[in-house]
Amino acid sequence: MEGRRAEEITVSAKTLDDAITEALVQLGVTSDRLEYDVIEKGSPGFLGIGMKQAVIRAWRKEEPKEESVDEIAEELIKEAVPTDITLDTKEEKEPKKPKKENKEPRKAAQKSGKKEIKKEQKKEAKPEEKTEPRHETELAKVEDATIKECETFLQNVLQAMHMEVELCSKVDEEGALSIEMKGDNMGILIGKRGQTLDSLQYLTNRVANKMQAGYVRVKLDTEDYRERRKETLENLARNIAHKVKRTRKPVTLEPMNPYERRIIHSALQGDKNVTTHSEGEEPYRRVVVTLVRK
Repeated sequence: MEGRRAEEITVSAKTLDDAITEALVQLGVTSDRLEYDVIEKGSPGFLGIGMKQAVIRAWRKEEPKEESVDEIAEELIKEAVPTDITLDTKEEKEPKKPKKENKEPRKAAQKSGKKEIKKEQKKEAKPEEKTEPRHETELAKVEDATIKECETFLQNVLQAMHMEVELCSKVDEEGALSIEMKGDNMGILIGKRGQTLDSLQYLTNRVANKMQAGYVRVKLDTEDYRERRKETLENLARNIAHKVKRTRKPVTLEPMNPYERRIIHSALQGDKNVTTHSEGEEPYRRVVVTLVRK
């Protein structure tokens, strides 16, 4: 029998589905990141007599140590990317403004420094996703040449990955270039929690914005992954909010990319009993759900 895994929990509930949901909430993960063993299926009994609760042992899925299919896909993408497209996906940080010299006594400087630190901490506590410039930037009209260049780039990458994929491009209602990919074994393109798809989308955005003036946004999707992932995260957000209100304790979710964190923030924006903010540095930045103290 295997030893007890890290973060392994035992959960009981009226039904098996309720037990699984509670495990997702306690571990702060989505269903694709959960593994469990059923200890007791549970039984409703007769008129409540002899009722047995469902019991499961649950834990987070372990990250594969060996080179995964996702890593191989990432390498193939890198090999197919033109040399004039940078692969650094980290956004550039704004240069820090030089600090003004403080001519007041040292003690006063220390006090003002503490106040500045507190102000900075309060700013950091606010979800950065709500103030990202992308929401405020006006999108440029997508030119035909840009669409053609993006499709050519994607076809070159996909051919290097030995994949036959059909591309369907259109400009959506928001003015973004939406490209749907159809083919076999598209799970390779999606990758673990969409990481491969996100990388390919980032690079296609770089290609598009080298082609024309103004800002062009490119969205890549396959097998309706974006919508399915959105629904999964929204359900998780509601379950987490329910737990926070029940236990009156904050819950920290697993690390997510900015797009997925925005989904969590948006899903709970209308809940007056909880608040959300992000903590940590990329790529380990997490959403924290906290009870609103009245």
